[in-house]
Amino acid sequence: MENACITFLGGGNMAASLIGGLIADGLPADRMTVSDPSAERREWLSARFGVAVHEDNRQAVAGADVVVLAVKPQVMRGLLAEVRDRICASNPLVVSIAAGLRTEALLRWLGCRPPLVRCMPNTPALVQSGVTALYAGEDVDEARRSLAESILRAVGITLWVEDEALLDAVTALSGSGPAYCFLLMEAMQAAGEVLGLAPEQARLLTLQTVFGAAKMALESEEGPEVLRARVTSPGGTTERALAVFEEGGFRTLVQRAIEAAAERSRELADELGGV
Repeated sequence: MENACITFLGGGNMAASLIGGLIADGLPADRMTVSDPSAERREWLSARFGVAVHEDNRQAVAGADVVVLAVKPQVMRGLLAEVRDRICASNPLVVSIAAGLRTEALLRWLGCRPPLVRCMPNTPALVQSGVTALYAGEDVDEARRSLAESILRAVGITLWVEDEALLDAVTALSGSGPAYCFLLMEAMQAAGEVLGLAPEQARLLTLQTVFGAAKMALESEEGPEVLRARVTSPGGTTERALAVFEEGGFRTLVQRAIEAAAERSRELADELGGV
């Protein structure tokens, strides 16, 4: 990857996180270019990372080996109309991190078939702790798959799905998942305050507990069900609390919520990718 020239179309938070992660991984800043319509954002990106910046998208993609599509889904069609002749002529690897836009729609708007990898990162990528699912069609060779994976691995772990439809499940589980965790944290902190803890005490106890539990689960070879059982003493406080969760239909509620998110992901893909 050290010889690849990477262009980011869109210089928002996710693009900035990827740039920072790639530089930390050893990719020279002069191998990256970013386009963004905001002069203020371009100035910040240049000062923060030392990358080349452009207002003109067509100028930005010139000479790129990889083009990362990092704009909002709603403006993607217009963006691709600007640059499609250059992308079709040079055939770079195209990496899309735009949620809800299927491969078929992106290729239709380009009017050609460059190697394209669709990715679904989540917001913890902003602190290099994300997880990204990637999908590539059969026409993307192993070298291009590896290159795309190397880029997204700069902000966390990666995994591949072989069926693009599974990205809707990924969106529902990990894409939206941080919000579920934040909601649980809100509820835990509020409960602690009701029991008499000061807000900052309840906040710190909540955050460190969630962080520690996630770290234990990541570092354990056993599943969360085993870890849960291990800290649930018969007749103890944890067993009492978990019984309330189960009586309230906690598992069913989580399942319904994630299924609803997946359904909405499919709906948005249909809406955004229309002719």
